[in-house]
Amino acid sequence: MPEKFWDDFQVGDTFRSMAITMTEAHLVAWAGLTMDFYPLHMDQEYAARSPFQRRIAHGPLTFAMAVGLMGMNGGAKDSVIAWLGVDNMRIPAPVFIGDTIKLKAEVTELRPTKKAEQGFCKMRYEVTNQQEQVVMVFDMNFLMHKRVEALG
Repeated sequence: MPEKFWDDFQVGDTFRSMAITMTEAHLVAWAGLTMDFYPLHMDQEYAARSPFQRRIAHGPLTFAMAVGLMGMNGGAKDSVIAWLGVDNMRIPAPVFIGDTIKLKAEVTELRPTKKAEQGFCKMRYEVTNQQEQVVMVFDMNFLMHKRVEALG
């Protein structure tokens, strides 16, 4: 039995994560894992000539770390049956090596599904850096366990 259910959430519930600092090791490991060695992430001389003037973290790496921060926070615990996707992703600012990011997630939508034992939940994720600047926002869609009353 799950410890937490769809029924335990309310629109407006907010979860905040711990912070983590983006390191050189994160970029190198991500590049090796995904085969994304684009020079903006891996080549300091190339990046110095870019509008950013230094290397930036891969966008998908920042996304993955935000997902991990939510998991470490325990906000959804074991309520999630399946991740249904992400919508409305925006990256208004880069993440640099040495930046410290954290996550705020807010429940923005809850609705029942056709199955009595499942519910839909949408959460707005907002990733900020050490200066409270928003570096990424997106909506996560989940299918969650619902409490089902025993019959009879």
